[in-house]
Amino acid sequence: MIDTPYILQAKNLTKIYGENVIFKDISLDVHKGETIVIIGPSGTGKSTLLRCLNLLTPVNSGQIFLEGEEITAHGVDHDQVRQKIGMVFQNFLLFNHLTALGNVMIGLTKVKKMPPEKAKQKALHELERVGLADRAHHYPAQLSGGQQQRVAIARALAMDPLVMLFDEPTSALDPELIGEVLGVMEQLAHEHMTMLVVTHEMGFAREVADRIIFMEKGSIVEQGSPEDLFERPQHARTREFLGKISELYGKKEKK
Repeated sequence: MIDTPYILQAKNLTKIYGENVIFKDISLDVHKGETIVIIGPSGTGKSTLLRCLNLLTPVNSGQIFLEGEEITAHGVDHDQVRQKIGMVFQNFLLFNHLTALGNVMIGLTKVKKMPPEKAKQKALHELERVGLADRAHHYPAQLSGGQQQRVAIARALAMDPLVMLFDEPTSALDPELIGEVLGVMEQLAHEHMTMLVVTHEMGFAREVADRIIFMEKGSIVEQGSPEDLFERPQHARTREFLGKISELYGKKEKK
């Protein structure tokens, strides 16, 4: 580990698919314990950015540093890096043939080579952390969407990551189940887990984020505290986006 005030840094990241520029020259510094919420229209590169930070998707150019060490350098073990950068996806990605306990244990036994009994204790602790100790022996098909997503969070936390990435973690959930997942994420923020969250949940962004980043067309348009972005946005496009999304969610709440 190199002495640095940032736990995660992205420098001049560019991602291109064919002739389609997903994002260009994105730079981002993340402090330890910071919760960053990334917002913006669909198709603007938010989810791809998270996948690049986790090394699931290679960038075309630019550098990523974790605790001051370049993880995009040639020869870096990507599997080792992914143990340190947890990722939670929209659609849970649980193994249907494994119980909740089995889903959380599998990375500990297969990747970390932890003895089964020790892995079981660790997995049970993480399930308790997300409020699912009583569902440890249930299979995904026996769990609600919100419970499945909380298992996915427990699975990522079990690897003791330095950073957690959340890619629209509530977008596949019924409205009444969203709160239980956001509640777990809010608790993680209070525990000073470093988190980058792509979401359309503006209430969560306003209440929990230390910083909000607004992206559009593959660029960071504006960033700042929730108060700055919600009360004093500097760019017309930010104001327009926040106005539209507030109107949309206002209509949903009235129904």
